[in-house]
Amino acid sequence: MNSASPQINPVWLPGDTTFWYRSESAPETERFVLIDATTGKRNTALDLASLGLPDEAPVKSSSIELELRSTARTGVTSGLRLVNNLEQTVNIFWISQDGEYLPYGTLAAKAGREQHSYEGHVWLVTDERDEPLAVFEVGETPRTFVIDGKGAAPAEPASPKAGPGQVSPDGKWSARVERGTVVLRDLAGGRESTLTATLGEKEIFRGGITWAPDSSTFIVSASAPVTQRRITLVESMPKDSLQPARKEIDYTKPGDALPKPTLVLFQPGSVTQEGRVIDSTLFAEPFTQSHEIRGEWSPDGKEFYFNYNERGHQRFRVLAMNARSGSVRVVVEESAKTFIDYSQKTSLHWFHGSGELIWMSERDGWAHLYLYDIASGKVKNQITRGAWPVREVLHVDAEERQVWFLASGLRAGEDPYHLHLCRVNFDGSDFRRLSEGDGTHRFDFSPTREWFIDSWSRVDQAPVHELRRSDDGSLVCELERDDLSSLAAQGWAAPEPFTSKGRDGETDIYGVIFKPASFDPAKKYAVLESIYAGPHSAFVPKDFGPHTGLHQMADEGFIVVKIDGMGTNHRGKDFHDVAWKNLKDAGFPDRIAWIKAAASSRPWMDLSRVGIYGGSAGGQSAMRALLDHHDFYHVAVADCGCHDNRMDKIWWNEQWMGWPVDESYAASSNAADAAKLAGKLLLIVGELDTNVDPASTTQVVAALQKAGKEFDYMPIIGAGHGAAETEYGSQVRIKFLKKHLLK
Repeated sequence: MNSASPQINPVWLPGDTTFWYRSESAPETERFVLIDATTGKRNTALDLASLGLPDEAPVKSSSIELELRSTARTGVTSGLRLVNNLEQTVNIFWISQDGEYLPYGTLAAKAGREQHSYEGHVWLVTDERDEPLAVFEVGETPRTFVIDGKGAAPAEPASPKAGPGQVSPDGKWSARVERGTVVLRDLAGGRESTLTATLGEKEIFRGGITWAPDSSTFIVSASAPVTQRRITLVESMPKDSLQPARKEIDYTKPGDALPKPTLVLFQPGSVTQEGRVIDSTLFAEPFTQSHEIRGEWSPDGKEFYFNYNERGHQRFRVLAMNARSGSVRVVVEESAKTFIDYSQKTSLHWFHGSGELIWMSERDGWAHLYLYDIASGKVKNQITRGAWPVREVLHVDAEERQVWFLASGLRAGEDPYHLHLCRVNFDGSDFRRLSEGDGTHRFDFSPTREWFIDSWSRVDQAPVHELRRSDDGSLVCELERDDLSSLAAQGWAAPEPFTSKGRDGETDIYGVIFKPASFDPAKKYAVLESIYAGPHSAFVPKDFGPHTGLHQMADEGFIVVKIDGMGTNHRGKDFHDVAWKNLKDAGFPDRIAWIKAAASSRPWMDLSRVGIYGGSAGGQSAMRALLDHHDFYHVAVADCGCHDNRMDKIWWNEQWMGWPVDESYAASSNAADAAKLAGKLLLIVGELDTNVDPASTTQVVAALQKAGKEFDYMPIIGAGHGAAETEYGSQVRIKFLKKHLLK
């Protein structure tokens, strides 16, 4: 199997004990493999027919409605095979959940290619003029899509008619919110009535109706309006006009007013039908941009459960509202002196049949799972424990009372970021690590979950694909092992992982080194760090892949490094908390120590020439290197930086910097510290950036000008976020770095 092989995409056959997949034994030479999972027996052929299987019917682009839409869900791992029957090269895009068109390269005329994806993901194919040709949605199993022309545009949808509202489970009632009021309809008699409640000043009903399963009650949200901040972007050169165009977008920033929705409980069969406004003491200051509280009822309709993430991210509650009394109680409560990582480490699974729930918490310093009794709100037992984090819950089996999950940091001597598959019982017994290889793992289960395909690799280890039994993780057979000989023959060298101690002299810091293809150990090379230090994750690559951008930068004549310093995620609470109200830290004391340690045994790393570049939060950090650490870093390129956390989007910045907005925001502001600049700085920004307000960069420009500092500034006209990754932006970036770092 060649080095470019994707993750195996199995097609399980009826009976769920055998499957086939495509493989490439040499570039552009595919074969088909049939596996008997019970024995590991293997058959190969050049086509499906030779394996006794019917070939899948390809889907032609001309037969599909050309309806542009975003990815709405991520299902099981899958894929698609694209065959370009046209006489021109086509462009491939994944349409993200946010509607962004993310480029995935091109497909030459009369060529084919496989693309790993997930069920429900939407892909777009355009022609050489970027005109849409086809839109494909990936199914549960991989399909072949033939590009043979432009798909048919969908018919105009009929004008939507006002529906009857949300019908109660017993079919007797419907309720809807109409112009800020609640309208109840008796479906048998057809009579409608407007329901009332004693709301606060300016509060109105909003959102949807949520009926209790027994139809005795329903809840609806109410809230007062809040002023929505909008920012203005100017498109200097629209495609269809010589005149600039103005665009306004909703953009909530730290400290802005947020909705404070409350709940109103209605009992449609009561005499007065007056709504009961629920006391919001336990959920008074929510972090939400929605005017609606969403949740779920218990199966018996006695309680309504909902989450409360308190603004400031230092308290999180799972709450239960009693349908009879309207009282609210706490089922689960988390608190932290720093932050609760709600977007990454809150996992909740209800088991109403047994009256239990599973909850993820960092209360002991690591992300672990806890079993709660719903009625009492007390912990029954801790399910997982140890100096390692649960990374993701994959599957919960209520019948077997087992949790399947991903974890890292499980084995001493192995990179603590490597993902492994694990299983444990609800009571914490019979913990098992089901994957083996020294690398980071990806998994694909059979339909019955009796087997799984384990694909594992490292940045310096080609992928290995294995079939394993789910009950104990034992190996059935090795499916494929990638061969790097063709890459090695071309002079390619794998990135080099490196570990050294961080700022405290005790904690291991992990990173990777990329060398030029023409590397000569007798030469001296400038060191260039690619930085992204966002606390939401970790960013050093762990699995094998092209890592094209880093290799390309190294091939320009640099030693390129990428490091995860303190303040990034997945290493425990203490490691993570370094970022709290301190985004300017960006792990620099650990990064500098790591680079110095690497250079101490690599004389070809020239620390008299150290540069750094990054985008978004990495852009903020890249400039910060020249403000606080210009004795070590000499050159920086900052792309689309969120240079002042008061200027950036609310959710990301209040998560790490807290609320209310305080002096810590100014302390991390590149604009506030612009006078400290020393070294060569290039600022890049896209004028149409909807992710980070472009004014964050222009305010830094103003501050640098006021301080009399010399710097370079390159706005990219017509570009959005990640402007340095455009063709022109990348050219400007590399020229700047080479000019100031290469001798």
